[in-house]
Amino acid sequence: MIDWRRHQWAEETRCSLTERITLCSCNLFREIYALQIACLNISEGPKREDFYRFIIIITFARMISARVSVSLLFNFFINFEMFQKKINTTYIIPYPRPAIVTQPVDIHYNFCKLKPLSPEETLEEQLLLESFAWPETPSLPSPLFMNSSSDPAHSTFTILPRKREGQWQIGDKLEALIKIYDFMGRPKKYGADVLLARLHNPTLGAGVAGQVVDHLNGSYSAVFSLLWEGSAQVEVTLVHPSEAVTELRRVNIEEPDRIYFKSQFRSSLLTRTTTCNVCLRPTQPVCNYTDLRTGEPWFCYKPENMSCDTRISNYNGGYKESLTTMEKLFQSGVNMKVSIPASGPANVTVFPKQKGQLEVNSSSVESEPSGYYYQGVWRALDGTTVHQFNTSSAITRCLKGKLVHMYGDSTMRQWFEYLNAALPDLKEFNLHSHKSVGPLMALDYANNIFVMFRAHGPPLRTFSVPSMELHYIANELDNVLGGTNTVVVFGIWAHFDTFPIGFYIRRLMSIRSAVVRLLSRAPGTVVVIRTGNPKPYTILGAFVNSDWYTFQRLKALKAIFKGLNVHLVDAWEMVLAHHLPHSMHPQPPIIKNMINVFLSYICPPKGGFTSWADFLILGLKAFSG
Repeated sequence: MIDWRRHQWAEETRCSLTERITLCSCNLFREIYALQIACLNISEGPKREDFYRFIIIITFARMISARVSVSLLFNFFINFEMFQKKINTTYIIPYPRPAIVTQPVDIHYNFCKLKPLSPEETLEEQLLLESFAWPETPSLPSPLFMNSSSDPAHSTFTILPRKREGQWQIGDKLEALIKIYDFMGRPKKYGADVLLARLHNPTLGAGVAGQVVDHLNGSYSAVFSLLWEGSAQVEVTLVHPSEAVTELRRVNIEEPDRIYFKSQFRSSLLTRTTTCNVCLRPTQPVCNYTDLRTGEPWFCYKPENMSCDTRISNYNGGYKESLTTMEKLFQSGVNMKVSIPASGPANVTVFPKQKGQLEVNSSSVESEPSGYYYQGVWRALDGTTVHQFNTSSAITRCLKGKLVHMYGDSTMRQWFEYLNAALPDLKEFNLHSHKSVGPLMALDYANNIFVMFRAHGPPLRTFSVPSMELHYIANELDNVLGGTNTVVVFGIWAHFDTFPIGFYIRRLMSIRSAVVRLLSRAPGTVVVIRTGNPKPYTILGAFVNSDWYTFQRLKALKAIFKGLNVHLVDAWEMVLAHHLPHSMHPQPPIIKNMINVFLSYICPPKGGFTSWADFLILGLKAFSG
């Protein structure tokens, strides 16, 4: 990326950072930039050289007609020569600069101003979106005819028989065929319903998430790995009918500002409050608070007769009602988060794997779950040995001498609170900061343990907090020294569901770049990511934190960080597979299992034992056979 800020003309045109990079708000340079970009689409050779000359002539004529200063002309041609040579310079500004008032003109998703992407990032985003694209959903008539929409009460699932004769055994793949019917009992002819599936045994404290495959004709397959001996019961839930997905898509495109934010401005005795968002309708001038280091956009309407630099706080403004005549598609107990009945037996009996017998895979689905529960304990299937840190001393031994940096939303703050409560020697240090945002810090001096939490940058639905306390994760990671004694963990998802997914993808790309830089300078740093998870919600909640929104972002997160030396705590499957009800903030037994996975990444086995329990279990196994 060319560092446009190195040139005086960028300052003279008074463009903001993002607009200086894209040249979107300055009419003259927008035209020039468009011509320059066109150059990149022309192959090397005479055609490109001719086009360069054409640009220079047109630019010179336009500048003279606009009475542009000589110094501006001179600086432009210096810049243009750099562009022609495609010099790639890096820009890092360590300190924020004053916000600049601009008119909102660079519009994406109608009125959302998203961070510009490089050609490589644009291609990556396109491939990402294609990789988890949801099937097309039906258009909705007005008024809505509910009778033709998906009805969980009429729908059924059937466990398909084992392909080979004999009993189900550990290691087999079980498949359930799901058929969706409408409220008139007619089979649906298209897919795109949102379904969740799990296999479980409450008595054994066992459970595993299933993978749902859409056949695009009204039928689906739910595929499960058989991982424990005994009874295993299939459970299928209709989260949203395909018709509801149409409405969820619509509001994310047409109403990405349905969650809005406020900022307070103060100068002397004058105080004003305005609306803030990354999606602001172009009705009045805005203050541009785009982060200068990451390029992450954020805007507020400019307060009347006040400077943009007088902003002091940020908070959640509220919710604009999105429901229309389609509210019938979001009825709890009717067609939202409702179990689908089985047409026959809903459970199978699983036997131990017989020596010499091959595992039976009843499905073409090859992906495996990330783990499963047995006796209430999470067992990973990615090769990670999950230890049980059942005592404060076991956790302390693992974290001794460690610096643990936590970033994200309130689901990440849960982990900070868990450790703070579990370790009696870990004392929270009062920084007089807002609990929901932080920074929060806890110290164990005797064991040299440091744990901190800080919320991610906007958007953040919270009470009023000082604007200066909203930090972007990428910037925070750039300030972490790193090393074998350093642990970084972040979870960022819950506050992004109402925005275009491109906004979330850009945020993750920014964080990924910072992670790459961190691991480059300090390869021994442990980096852990907590994913989003399913949750309960009402009609209103569906338009804010629908599981469909969260699932899309889960796919994006896994794809963006794939291949990096980072560890994943799959909160989605850990909540879905557990017998406890879904919750935005999972209950303590689930959090304990998440922490065990997290600590197992920090303290992998080295031939020793995390606790006496591990020693005894291993000894009993050896003794028994």
